[in-house]
Amino acid sequence: MAKEISEKTFEAEVLNNIKPVLVDFWAPWCGPCRAIAPALDEISKEELDFEVMKVNIDENPELAVKFRIQSIPSMMVFKNGEVVASKVGGSAKSSIISWVKENI
Repeated sequence: MAKEISEKTFEAEVLNNIKPVLVDFWAPWCGPCRAIAPALDEISKEELDFEVMKVNIDENPELAVKFRIQSIPSMMVFKNGEVVASKVGGSAKSSIISWVKENI
């Protein structure tokens, strides 16, 4: 299951993580966000090369502003504390995995 993180845990879970991290910025009212959630949960269980985290932008507006989230779902790949790739919109599970692996 993709790990739900907050403004309080973001630095430890994402920026200071030794592994690359895929962060999904989402909201409960967002249909496309709910549509990709099962794929992200599967990816989080299957992938060992990177971790999957989720940020609810309604509960963590400061992170949404900091990372300039204007549309959701928005996904970002962090490596060594830096954003190395970003993507807006839903995708198939295989496309998400390929995209992350191309950027880590």
